[in-house]
Amino acid sequence: MNQSPRDREILALNQAMLESVVAGDWGTYASFCSEDLTCFEAETNGVLAQGLSFHQFYFDLPAEPANNPGTKVVKPNVSMAGTHVRWISEEAVILSYTRLTQKLSNGEPVTANCCESRTWQKLDGTWKQVHVHRS
Repeated sequence: MNQSPRDREILALNQAMLESVVAGDWGTYASFCSEDLTCFEAETNGVLAQGLSFHQFYFDLPAEPANNPGTKVVKPNVSMAGTHVRWISEEAVILSYTRLTQKLSNGEPVTANCCESRTWQKLDGTWKQVHVHRS
């Protein structure tokens, strides 16, 4: 499928946001989000969560220690498959995709997946994530 420059821009922005999640970089993640971000995710148990504090809780959790001392820590890799970009207007877009996260689990490589739709809106000239639905 031939992607337009604006499609490529929003896909790159979303990829950078996903990488900030994997890196546990709260400051970068928050910079991609509107302060009144809403979401439906497994962690919300079917309740609409509003605001950034819901997500910040997870960023603030301590990192899991390596199982074996001296074991190389492998940073997870995150990517998007089956992307679909739907422009609502010049300043609003819905991006849907399957999120793939490659990581080690008990020393074995695994790939976790989930389906996500993210709504981005241009606010004061800057793209911000305003809603997330993950299942």
